[in-house]
Amino acid sequence: MRFPALRALPALTIVTLCLCLPAAPAAVRPVRILVNGAAPEHPFPHFWEQMFGSGHAILALRAGYQRDMRAVRRVTDFRLVRFHGIFDREVGVFHLDAHGRPVYNFTYVDQIYDALLRQGVRPYVELSFMPPQLASRKATNGFWYDPNIAPPKSWTLWGGLIRHFARHLVARYGIDEVSHWYFEVWNEPNIGTWAGTPKQASYFHLYEVAARALKRVSPRLRVGGPATAQAAWIPAFIRYCATRHVPVDFVSTHVYGDDTAENVLHRHEKVSRKDMVIRAVEKVHRQVLASSMPQLPVIFSEFNATYIGTETDITDSPYIGPWLANTIRATDGLVKLMSYWTFSDVFEEQGVVESPFRGGYGLIAPGGIPKASFNDFSLLHRLGTQRLAESSHSALVTRRKDGTLAVAVWNYAPPGPGGATKTYSLDFRNVPGARRAYVWLVDRDHGSPLAAWKAMGSPPELSVGQRRILLAAARLPPPRIEALRGASPHLSLRLHPHALALIELEH
Repeated sequence: MRFPALRALPALTIVTLCLCLPAAPAAVRPVRILVNGAAPEHPFPHFWEQMFGSGHAILALRAGYQRDMRAVRRVTDFRLVRFHGIFDREVGVFHLDAHGRPVYNFTYVDQIYDALLRQGVRPYVELSFMPPQLASRKATNGFWYDPNIAPPKSWTLWGGLIRHFARHLVARYGIDEVSHWYFEVWNEPNIGTWAGTPKQASYFHLYEVAARALKRVSPRLRVGGPATAQAAWIPAFIRYCATRHVPVDFVSTHVYGDDTAENVLHRHEKVSRKDMVIRAVEKVHRQVLASSMPQLPVIFSEFNATYIGTETDITDSPYIGPWLANTIRATDGLVKLMSYWTFSDVFEEQGVVESPFRGGYGLIAPGGIPKASFNDFSLLHRLGTQRLAESSHSALVTRRKDGTLAVAVWNYAPPGPGGATKTYSLDFRNVPGARRAYVWLVDRDHGSPLAAWKAMGSPPELSVGQRRILLAAARLPPPRIEALRGASPHLSLRLHPHALALIELEH
């Protein structure tokens, strides 16, 4: 995280879904989407919903954090969670006794990881930040909870901390469990969360000491990095590990939709918010393939449409649905995992939350109020595990294990007001026996509490009654059910800007 015309035809039935929208201008042609049940297909693992980010470690002990995790777990394939600061002062892992000898205390570590595992979520362990008594100096990055980002004053003590930490985890949970976790060294060392100098060389040494310490505990422990911002350092990191035979099991990095082309692609061009994450994933995928370790899995352990953290019209709004669906469409097959930042607005990097909708990164606003993004993830979870070929940039066509076709269709527009309502014309071919279509929808009027909050006058604090109204507005409506007739049915959707629809065909 950075700071900072119903018409019947002999063999064609047209079903128009009236979403109570103004008529589209006659000059605007529908966006045509062919859904061919016999199209070539390939495996489609749900790489975007298996891992989520969150704030800092100690938050995992809060009731609100655990409540939000349960909620997201119910509607996604949430399996891994990443957060900062497992070594921060408030977790109390490390101190030196009166004789300067290290003392380790894993009381809170155990409570944190136990709380996750009880919910069926495993840790993606970010090894950060520096325990105060191990730090070479006081250095902070501006986060409200004041982590120390300095290098260690002793590399021996740093290696010892990692070794004792890993031994404790293996002893408590067993290697068969912990071998399914990921260990990632630090967070965004190329920018303001690492105070070593020079940044790259000192971070690579930090990584090497930690990676060797982990593997000494068990070669089955998975370790990787460099966890950089802006998709940086990947070729150099792989070269370093290859040249020095440093253990590495995956590469990780971060990118946000409002990162610049200069920082991510090292080019002077304008890349839209819609395309930036895609371009970064493509870049890192190519870099790994061209390296001496082309088999390394790629993990984007942070991504979102914005890193700002205060943009209500992005992360609190239905904008996220089309943005996310398009990102999934274009990055399929290029990355093992992508970790949306974050699952919950129980979050403190910028301080204590002051308003339920202030552009927080999470899927759930303070007070347990699901945002449109929560329902967007819920819809995309309904996609199948095989993806069928399609030419549209506004659709994902998938098949579930039981043969059901599930199709996502969206109307992308830039954040904020504006954009045009569009008609999407879906032609179904080779879908024998399809009798009904179930159409789920998230947009400004369906499954989003933001408009209701604004209608209240955007109160920074909510009464019990106001919260009840917002929870009702946040509820995902049941699907519309439309009959399909004929061998080649047709479906017409009219979608607001920022709308995401999920169509399921019932046989």
